[in-house]
Amino acid sequence: MQLQLDADRSIYLQIAEQIEDQILQQGLREDEQVPSTNQLAALYRINPATAAKGIALLADEGILYKQRGIGMFVAAGARKQILAKRQRDFFARYVEPMLLEAEHLNIEPEEINAYILGRNKTGHA
Repeated sequence: MQLQLDADRSIYLQIAEQIEDQILQQGLREDEQVPSTNQLAALYRINPATAAKGIALLADEGILYKQRGIGMFVAAGARKQILAKRQRDFFARYVEPMLLEAEHLNIEPEEINAYILGRNKTGHA
């Protein structure tokens, strides 16, 4: 795992996102142990409490589960859950604002769809 810390975002959120990325890329699979908070703290030279906060966030979301005395592991269905969450975020962050702007510009959804389909066939617009 390699993380480029972004000063504009909370480190614990970046830690959680990095673990999610590893799960999405199947670098971490279901029931596989994730790095400990101490390992993450040493790797990224951060406070262990910050790493623990990122891990706890994923545990609260059901993406990770704890095996007492052993560590944290990837939960069953975690990849599917992360995909669904990221897809919702994608639509909220990118598609909804785009559709609002298109509406202001009198661009019909069919025009947007035709553009996207044409781009997919040729690799560009």
